[in-house]
Amino acid sequence: MKFSRTNLSLEEIKYGFSKFPLKYGINLEIGRGKVVPEIKYFPRIKESLKEEYTNITKEILNRAVDLGVRDLQLETELTYVETGDPKLAGEIVRIQKEIMENYAKEYNINLGLRVTVADMRDFRKVKHDEEGFSKMLETFEEVSKNGADVLSIESEGGKELFNYAIIRQDILGIVTSLGLLSALDMKRLWKEIVKIAKRNNVIAGGDSACAFGNTAMRLAGGIKSNTIPHTLAAVVRSMSASRSLVAYEEGAVGPGKDCAYENVIIKAITGYPMSMEGKSSAVAHSSLVGNIAAATCDLWSNEQVENVRLFGGYGPEVFLEILHYDTKLMNKAIESGNQDCLKEILIESDKYSDPQAYVLSPDIALEIGKTIVSEEDTLLRTIFAGVRLVELMMKEEKLKLNRSEKRFLEIMKNKLEEISKEPHKKVEQALQIYEQKISEYRLKDYF
Repeated sequence: MKFSRTNLSLEEIKYGFSKFPLKYGINLEIGRGKVVPEIKYFPRIKESLKEEYTNITKEILNRAVDLGVRDLQLETELTYVETGDPKLAGEIVRIQKEIMENYAKEYNINLGLRVTVADMRDFRKVKHDEEGFSKMLETFEEVSKNGADVLSIESEGGKELFNYAIIRQDILGIVTSLGLLSALDMKRLWKEIVKIAKRNNVIAGGDSACAFGNTAMRLAGGIKSNTIPHTLAAVVRSMSASRSLVAYEEGAVGPGKDCAYENVIIKAITGYPMSMEGKSSAVAHSSLVGNIAAATCDLWSNEQVENVRLFGGYGPEVFLEILHYDTKLMNKAIESGNQDCLKEILIESDKYSDPQAYVLSPDIALEIGKTIVSEEDTLLRTIFAGVRLVELMMKEEKLKLNRSEKRFLEIMKNKLEEISKEPHKKVEQALQIYEQKISEYRLKDYF
């Protein structure tokens, strides 16, 4: 299904509410008037993974009960080890779901389980490692049969070209990787994930442009230290929405993956509920978007925290408590009629301090969403999403940009406009050139 219009107005793009709420798992509702914490964790002990996940699940749920948490989603983001062993992955999920069902019955807590399969393909191999692709699908099948409620992945198709292009600030290479290669890979992958989800009566949640948008974010760094311009990282985020949207066009319905900061744009287009992460994801990476990301979330996540001992308990249970108080505040604002006020404070605290925050503001996201759905072709969607953000940033007087950032905006504007005149011809020519320069990239693997 191609989205030809945005499903939300500006007033409707807010935390806790979505046009198409979901109910799944153990009586868990998402997007129906409250924000739910989504706790994500990473195993510390690799020798006994089943025991490690058992302990993590029990520690999280014990803390949830002690805090009085009524609604909670767990996210098991599988490592390469579990993804490469589908039976082990299925067994881990089965163990977790049994524990969750017991706690739900005893303590009347509403629970959901997202399982994110690792993209374990070796992109150096011919045809992008068909063995890895098949193994991933087998793992999706196993976790679906054993208790997963939501299926997700952070797919990496096109990343071999993106990595080459982003460090060189090569706009044409970035456009080609996001607008063509990644989109082609997404279409192939999500067609299969949706089939598996439907066959097993679970939810196809969504993808994340983490390998692209978050790579750019990390390279952009902070105010003092950066490798690439922040305006470029913001434009990558804007353009990445077109490839992430492919999952929903293939049948995914959310809730979108937390590390997909482009989810605010996806929510504006689809109306589906979305998970987001911000200040509480500092455990995994630093960013300049800590508050603004919360303004549109339906699930509020922490990114990965390793299961290490802290003064307050093990990492996952400690970060659950942080998420709980964040969502408690947001939900109290909804109940008391102060949601719009809190939403605006979350937005204004970040929006003009950096381009990467600016692109996540609901009004800007809506403009980008409208631009994306005005085109049918994914390549054109990608290009014009970048053009539109550049135009908005160039007109915004409040946005804090130094001289070099302003200069790079001009460079991007000229380059994107040049590409947009003959996009398919320029990309086709570029594909041949990049194949000679990047040993991991082979054009035939995508067609």
